Amino acid sequence: MQKIKCILFDVFGTVVDWRESIASEASLLGKKYKINGNWYEFADKWRNAYNTEIQSVNQGKRNWISVDDIHMERLETLLEEYKFPKLEKEKKISFNQSWHRLKPWPDSVEGLQRLKSKYIIAPLSNGNMSLLTNMGKYSNLPWDAIISAELSTKYKPDPSVYQLGAKLMGCKTSETLMVAAHKFDLIGALNAGLLAAMVIRPKEFGERKADIDNDTRWEYYSKDFNELADQLNCK
Repeated sequence: MQKIKCILFDVFGTVVDWRESIASEASLLGKKYKINGNWYEFADKWRNAYNTEIQSVNQGKRNWISVDDIHMERLETLLEEYKFPKLEKEKKISFNQSWHRLKPWPDSVEGLQRLKSKYIIAPLSNGNMSLLTNMGKYSNLPWDAIISAELSTKYKPDPSVYQLGAKLMGCKTSETLMVAAHKFDLIGALNAGLLAAMVIRPKEFGERKADIDNDTRWEYYSKDFNELADQLNCK
C-alpha cells in the first residue's frame, strides 16, 4: 500500500454506466422521431463496434482512429438499421456526443474524491481527450489530470498505454495502481508492470452477467470505489 503514488482508472463501465446512459439518450431520440426499438440492444451494438475497431488498430489492420470517429462510423449504420430519417450532420454529431455525457455510477464521485485526498488520480481510458474532458465536466469527476490512449496512438490493453500513463504521472509502473471492472484491462496493466485493483460492476451489461470473480493477481478487489477507498485507508 505504501508504494502506490498514483491511481489510474478505466472509465467506460468502471466509472460511468455507459449502457444505461446511451439507452436513455437513444430512447429520447426514438420518441422524437416516433421510432420504437430495444434501446439497450442499440447501446450494445454501438459499444461492440468500439471493441472491434480498437482491436483492428492495435493489430495494424487500420490506421489510428479516435473513439469519437469509431462511434460515428457505427452510428451511421445504426440509424439506418433502426429506420431513423436522414438526420442533419449537426444532429448526428450531437447524438454521437452522448458518449461525452455518460452518467457515473452512484459511488463514483464520492469514492473518487476520497481516493483523490491521498493519491493522484486520473482516467486511463481509450476514450479520446475531448470525450474524457467533456465527460469529466458533465459528471463532476474530480480528476487531477486526464490521460487518453490517444496520446500513445495505441489502445488498451497494449502495454505502451499503461506505461505512458504512469510516466505522465511521474510515477514508476510499480507505484501505479490501475483500477478497472474488466479483467482484460487489469491483465494488460499487470503485463505492463502496474498494480491492479478490480472494482466490480455487476449491472454493466444489464441481464448479461459481468465477469466479477476475484483473481489472486489483483492487489485489491472491491464492490465499489468507497470500499476501495476504505482498503487504501482514505478518509
